[in-house]
Amino acid sequence: MIIYRCRVLDTPDDPFTGGALRAADDAGLAVEDGVIVDRGDFRAVADRRPTAEVVDLRDGVLLPGMVDTHVHYPQIRAIGGLGMPLLDWLDQCALPEECKLADTEYARTVAQEFLTGLTAAGTTTALVFGSHFADAVDALFTEADRVGVRVTAGLVTSDRNLPEPLLSTPERSYDEGRKLAERWHGHRRLRYAVTPRFSYSTSPEMLASGAALIEDVPGLWFTSHVNENPAEIAAVIEQFPGSANYLDTYHRHGLIHERSVLAHNAHPSDSELALMASTGASVAHCPTSNSALASGSFPLRRHLDHGVQVALGTDVGAGSGFSLFKEGLQAYFMQQLLQGDGVPLTAAHLLHLATRAGATALGLDEVGDLSVGREFDAILVRPSAGCPLDVCLRHAESAENALAKIFSLATPNDVVRVWIGGDEVAA
Repeated sequence: MIIYRCRVLDTPDDPFTGGALRAADDAGLAVEDGVIVDRGDFRAVADRRPTAEVVDLRDGVLLPGMVDTHVHYPQIRAIGGLGMPLLDWLDQCALPEECKLADTEYARTVAQEFLTGLTAAGTTTALVFGSHFADAVDALFTEADRVGVRVTAGLVTSDRNLPEPLLSTPERSYDEGRKLAERWHGHRRLRYAVTPRFSYSTSPEMLASGAALIEDVPGLWFTSHVNENPAEIAAVIEQFPGSANYLDTYHRHGLIHERSVLAHNAHPSDSELALMASTGASVAHCPTSNSALASGSFPLRRHLDHGVQVALGTDVGAGSGFSLFKEGLQAYFMQQLLQGDGVPLTAAHLLHLATRAGATALGLDEVGDLSVGREFDAILVRPSAGCPLDVCLRHAESAENALAKIFSLATPNDVVRVWIGGDEVAA
């Protein structure tokens, strides 16, 4: 057993529904077999467990591990393609890079780069858009299993409107997806998600094959994109003339439920929001991507008013990096600019969106905050002496103010230690 002596911040209770930041300057977290078994004032916890090893982390700030609910594994090398809207960016940046993952050795290298990017940024759990190539998805799962990150991912499926190497058939996609799901779903910290790229590149028959896979393999997840860009939405409606809206292209195939996470949703209708709320589907808000591609400002207030669960995603590579601190800060900026329609976010809201909300969206009750009974997924933020974040933290007026400074200034370089299920991994 280890007792971590620390300055700790987390959000076990949702700040959007009246919860507050939980903070302690000298806490003790007792961890046994990867699970937090005691928490409280350090001296009290140490007195209850006098033989436990003590690890002093008070030179930094301990936070829960970050949860990224939308990130593309093949696109790490595509980060930084600026100045284009979504469909142009896909054609010129993302899709040419994704075609390269047909080479399995190339895919293995990218998988290593991708997992390094996640853990270096303090991300311990992620819902990952995989690859169009089954061997590349297998490489992703293999590397995630080696590192120990909690990953939900799947084969990306499309059968129209993409470069030919990225196209498949409903039958082949089902067969390849089933083999991957049977190998990886439920293996240690890994799960499988049916992952059509988006309705624009996916026929009704392809969506039906994904629904069949979910029916045949219990417990699979579903993820895709929805309502990201006005031109994309118009194209989808044209290709699915019988559908009421973009979300309905998935819903009519039985793909919208409590294990569904849809990325973006920057331009939803009220009926789509009501359907998401009634089915328990969640939304991954990707602020830097929405800004970089000029996709639109996320209507957070409307999601909250309808009762839709929202978490954060980095959307690498349209997003500008793996850091959920950066995504939280950009979410704050965008809500500020919406003036009367925006939600005035606090630092506690940002931490919640980056941790507990993501865990809830992914159905992972065992992580998301640092309460007794949760697994010890945690990160230590410790800036270099004398840098702006270090100076600001030493002069923070309160725990909330310290957290605001972390979201304003922290980068992956400030994440110096990372634990997943009590196991420390390279940061």
